[in-house]
Amino acid sequence: MARGDRKDGIYLKKLNPFDSFIPFIMNARNDSMNTFEDSVEVTEIDRYLRKKREEGLKGLGMLHLFLAAYIRVVSQRPAINRFIAGQRIYAAKDIVFVLAVKKEMSSAGEETTIKVKFDPRDTLTDVYNKLNAEIEKVQKGEDTSTDNTAALLGKIPRLLLKFVLWIIKIIDYFGKLPQVLLNASPFHGSLIITDVASLGIQPIYHHLYNFGTLPLFLAFGAKRKVYEVQKDGTVAAKKYIDYKVTTDERICDGFYYAQCFKYLKSYLRHPEILELPPETVEKDPAL
Repeated sequence: MARGDRKDGIYLKKLNPFDSFIPFIMNARNDSMNTFEDSVEVTEIDRYLRKKREEGLKGLGMLHLFLAAYIRVVSQRPAINRFIAGQRIYAAKDIVFVLAVKKEMSSAGEETTIKVKFDPRDTLTDVYNKLNAEIEKVQKGEDTSTDNTAALLGKIPRLLLKFVLWIIKIIDYFGKLPQVLLNASPFHGSLIITDVASLGIQPIYHHLYNFGTLPLFLAFGAKRKVYEVQKDGTVAAKKYIDYKVTTDERICDGFYYAQCFKYLKSYLRHPEILELPPETVEKDPAL
């Protein structure tokens, strides 16, 4: 590991001076949030997902598709997989998604957080298998490392806990957080995503967390029907899914973000592309 690197990131020393200076001006993620929203028409996507479920990918849905599309974006536009820690900008070493999972779908069902690591060459099937394997562990009643760590910290008296968390933040600032805590922390990763469609509502703009490294939060909602006038003058019913993204503006510029979101929508609209690995995987331009 080179000097300045962290266990979870590579220190970007080749950034222009202004980009390196920005984290000292906007030193918290909540100071640096920008929001973006878009929608995608899902009539053909639904047909594609039904076909894949019939072929054996039982339960394949929009969550898998969003994750696979985002991974493909990272493979082509890797600067979106950066993060800020200790007023420095890092390229993440892995693609790590964080999501909340209900142990059972009821108002009384407990919620837990899982973290799943992916590779930029992963296909839609790889995403399906890796994500479902982690979800199945939760549904079988297995405690996650996040649950176990939270339970341990929760036993500490609150004044002492505040001190312990302060120490953890200092250690994280200097990139020395133990791997066991990085693995357990739901605040360290590439993207946190929430499927509020499962709750039957539209997406929200969710804030980012000042602690940790997560630079983006993506939420997508339930399908909505729209009646649109076609070129021939007829009216057709279309189905859309809305999604909203909260970003840390410090990791890359607006032009780069715009490219990433265009790629994301294109992959969502053409999911067959995600069945094969990318032909090339790009490196962060500042490495």
